[in-house]
Amino acid sequence: MSGRIPQDFIDDLVQRADIVEVVGSRVPLTKAGREYKARCPFHSEKTPSFWVSPQKGFYHCFGCGAHGTALGFLMEFERLDFPVAVEELARSVGVEVPHTDSDRPSTEPLLAMLEKAANIYRQALRDHPAAVDYLKARGLDGETAREFGIGYAPAGWDTLLANLGTTEAARQSLLAAGLVIARDTGGFYDRFRDRIMFPIRDTRGRVIAFGGRIIASGEPKYLNSPETPLFHKGRELYGLYEARRAERKLERILVVEGYMDVVMLAAHGIHNAVGTLGTATTGEHLRRLFGVAGEIVFCFDGDRAGRDAAWRALQTSLPLLQDGRQIRFLLLPDNEDPDSLVRREGAKAFAERIGSSVPLSQFMLDSLSRDLDLDNLADKARLTALAKPLLAQLPEGVYRELLTGELARCVGLPRDRLAELMTGGGTQAQGQGQAQSQPQSRPREQKPLLPGMRPPTDRNAAADRRGSLSRQAISLLLHYPDVVGQIPLPDSLRSAGLRGVDLLCELHDLARSRSGVGTAALLERFRGRNELPHLAQLLTEEQLIGAEDAGTEFGHCLERLVVAAAQQELAALLHEAGQRTLSSEELTRLAELQRTVAASHGMARQRPDS
Repeated sequence: MSGRIPQDFIDDLVQRADIVEVVGSRVPLTKAGREYKARCPFHSEKTPSFWVSPQKGFYHCFGCGAHGTALGFLMEFERLDFPVAVEELARSVGVEVPHTDSDRPSTEPLLAMLEKAANIYRQALRDHPAAVDYLKARGLDGETAREFGIGYAPAGWDTLLANLGTTEAARQSLLAAGLVIARDTGGFYDRFRDRIMFPIRDTRGRVIAFGGRIIASGEPKYLNSPETPLFHKGRELYGLYEARRAERKLERILVVEGYMDVVMLAAHGIHNAVGTLGTATTGEHLRRLFGVAGEIVFCFDGDRAGRDAAWRALQTSLPLLQDGRQIRFLLLPDNEDPDSLVRREGAKAFAERIGSSVPLSQFMLDSLSRDLDLDNLADKARLTALAKPLLAQLPEGVYRELLTGELARCVGLPRDRLAELMTGGGTQAQGQGQAQSQPQSRPREQKPLLPGMRPPTDRNAAADRRGSLSRQAISLLLHYPDVVGQIPLPDSLRSAGLRGVDLLCELHDLARSRSGVGTAALLERFRGRNELPHLAQLLTEEQLIGAEDAGTEFGHCLERLVVAAAQQELAALLHEAGQRTLSSEELTRLAELQRTVAASHGMARQRPDS
């Protein structure tokens, strides 16, 4: 969407919007000091734990963890996709959304043409008893067919062309909408013929594409609209509009493969299913679904193809599994799909299957260990090696910790020891009286390379300290971007490689690039990214430094981070020195780093607050 709506406009819109007005028009707010409170609209509670900060343009519930900007609130409360929420927020402040390309003017004729085509298909279904009989034989009732706007494309080659393609401009619109195909010899013919037609709708209910299932024999069984300015298979989901209409508050979404799976489940009262339009599940699909519900259940056939599809979905899901999100898997019996199974065993039994679906953690470990013997030490090591790159894709948080603990249980290691091994920790067994068989594992007793030089400090402790410094600096920048953003970052810090510094630099560049940028605008720049929940968490924590002292404290953080970077480089060079002879340039650099660290110790002793 960033290519269609200018990012600067989104920044200004979030800045301009009054979050108290946006939230307060939908939820009763009570003033509490500089902030506002209410009972959370996203979970049931008796005591208010939902707070809105007009200064930050940010809301947060301390009960369920919901949080975000005015734009995020509209998406969550109204169940709107991002572009629709932008339009809604813009209307509320009386501005028009600009577009950086010709997308808006060009899509309006396409939308009109697609709606006309949908009407023709629906009428054709009523006029062709054979198509109606086919749907009845599949168990589909008229009410569900109307709910999903199902129609029929007659067998002729020019049904749409004859009705809608009477001018060259109209024929070009039909082509751009994916409804006709150009002949090599000139002219056009209808893309969909003798097929049951399933309109694909966007979040506003507008028809943006079609899927067609052939009635007679022939290939392909299913045919989708091609990619158009309106339709991108990697982003759209069949049935999502209908699911949101059926249930305002969706707790769980079931992802299936076919149009008939979605429709037949709805016909049996299961209204929370969506289809992926014949393509693998993408990250964009998942971001859209997690914007609607906290739990996603992938439902696939139990054959090899279904298991492969489930595994691809798992891999796509991992980077998006922030705390509070859940992925489960339901593999069906052989030769069954949701359509056939719900008709055979009924909605209650199918719902029970969904309820007993397998969580991602179990599915991942079961899949990885399927051909392994976990009573065998080598296979335990193999399982750990297979799981390591998958766990590394998970965002830091409770879920990653729990899954690491589950893997540790499977391989019979203490959780902390497994985590150490998987993050590159030493492999030396610790314990009194144990043999030290590897030379590199012995403590090195080296004399200083230069007078006064100290051996490296404990790296884990140093990493924790650096992490807290970066976190403190980022927190100050988020709370006071207009003050802190104007303080330049030392050049040496950008290339230091310290934990959290890349994020600090990115935030600082954003704040510095626009005068007067606010907290909410900074936060919106990270929508859809793994860093967002961590940034939002910082905003929920009380900032003990006031605006008047924020600049000074931020400067102190930067000084300490520069020193931490020097200490890290110093430790790395000392480690190298224990393995080989350093070059003259490296020895010179060692001396420089020693002076930097020594000077920082002197400054710390002189500073009153050290």
